[in-house]
Amino acid sequence: MKHHPALIGLALAALLSACAAPTPPMQADEPVVQAPQPLPPDVLAMYAGRQDGDIWIEPVDPRYLTMDTIRQEVDYWTDARPGSIIVDPWDRRLYLILGGNRAMRYTVGVGDQGRQFAGDAHIPYGREWPRWTPTENMLRRDPETNERFRHGMEGGVDNPLGARALYLHRGGRDTLYRIHGTPYPWTVGEASSSGCIRMFQQDVIDLYGRVGTARARVTVLREDQAGRGTVPPGARPPDTNQGTIPMAEAQTLQRMANENDLTLDMLLGSD
Repeated sequence: MKHHPALIGLALAALLSACAAPTPPMQADEPVVQAPQPLPPDVLAMYAGRQDGDIWIEPVDPRYLTMDTIRQEVDYWTDARPGSIIVDPWDRRLYLILGGNRAMRYTVGVGDQGRQFAGDAHIPYGREWPRWTPTENMLRRDPETNERFRHGMEGGVDNPLGARALYLHRGGRDTLYRIHGTPYPWTVGEASSSGCIRMFQQDVIDLYGRVGTARARVTVLREDQAGRGTVPPGARPPDTNQGTIPMAEAQTLQRMANENDLTLDMLLGSD
């Protein structure tokens, strides 16, 4: 059955109507978290406070950082071209492809609405300290909070879109799906209630600096694709099925296969 493009656009708009405001302004309740394990000084420096033009960005509280959630270069097996972005909403990761089976990995926050968008898109432009305007749905749903921003909220430390925003388009249309910063660092790495892809301010600035306005291609994975690329070809992502090869073991096997001019399937004895 064919679907009319206009209906598809309306469906996307309905699904992502809360995308631009992951948490309504002034209503982000900070959770209580346990004291973190100490982090190396170089990691803390990555998430230190910084001046960005006329705006001061607060450091990320170390309570919200771990060695697993910080941005870092990792192995990532894909045929996507360097400069492409792959978003895995299910594992809450974003990968900027570097080439040579390597990627820069970022931890992101995304909720159920964000998981209803999948497939390919591109980024025609980005914005520094973007302006945020509530949708009509948001104005109807919570006029007490959002009505004062009907004509837009200037970019700044309290703006829900954070320090940078990358806008995803498909077929020449705005999908209303964004990759953006957030003033609420405790939502990063979580499956909170709203859509879009939220990043630590320091991470979205790093990503924006690498991508710029180069019309990067973006692929958002479906649920059945969760974990794709995190293990070599021929191995299943961890915890997806019985008999899965752990990631570290799969990477070791891939190196052994490369050294002996074999495929991973040959090394494992697969049919």
